[in-house]
Amino acid sequence: MAMTADGKIATANRAVSSFGSRRDQEHLYELRATADAVMAGARTLDLNKVLLGPGGERFKKLRKKNGLNEYSLRVIVSGSASIDPNAAIFRHRFSPIIVLTTARAPKSKRDQLLCLVDEVLICGKSQINFATAFRYLRKKWKVKRLLCEGGGELNAALFKAGLVDELHLTICPKIFGGREAPAIADGEGAAHLADAANLKLTSFRPRGDELFLAYRRKK
Repeated sequence: MAMTADGKIATANRAVSSFGSRRDQEHLYELRATADAVMAGARTLDLNKVLLGPGGERFKKLRKKNGLNEYSLRVIVSGSASIDPNAAIFRHRFSPIIVLTTARAPKSKRDQLLCLVDEVLICGKSQINFATAFRYLRKKWKVKRLLCEGGGELNAALFKAGLVDELHLTICPKIFGGREAPAIADGEGAAHLADAANLKLTSFRPRGDELFLAYRRKK
């Protein structure tokens, strides 16, 4: 995730959600080159028009060097299956696309998505059970390492479920402000300090005006 110095990942109206440097974008592709699957929430995909692809030839070669296929599995998360059927990701079919949703999603929307993606997986009644979903992705699609690219509510759900092993964070030299502007982990949040996810800093790299941090979850 890239965030501003005041902890925001987009402006309050979500009109600005991409603000990192070219180096930050390269870092994102480097991380994708380590993953069997790349995952993002439906709103993140709609706002940023991303494809969750590997990047240019340099990063495809890096994937090969890491012993991975040329393209990763792409995973979209939407509990209500509210995904724009005209989203850019559906027009580029270079690798399988899986949608994680819930039983509360209307059948009509699920059926519509089945015409666009390789699989629609219901994993929960009203909330997505990510532990179950990840076990399924490992069993059927051989996913051992998954990269999540947000947004904030998806990240928060993964932290709450205890499923985040690493956090790669770029701090950018901007201030957005705004109490409604999204952060890297949104939703209800931790009610008590004991509920917080505890991390250990493993890497600290200044590059220009940005700071690249990596954390591991404390056992």
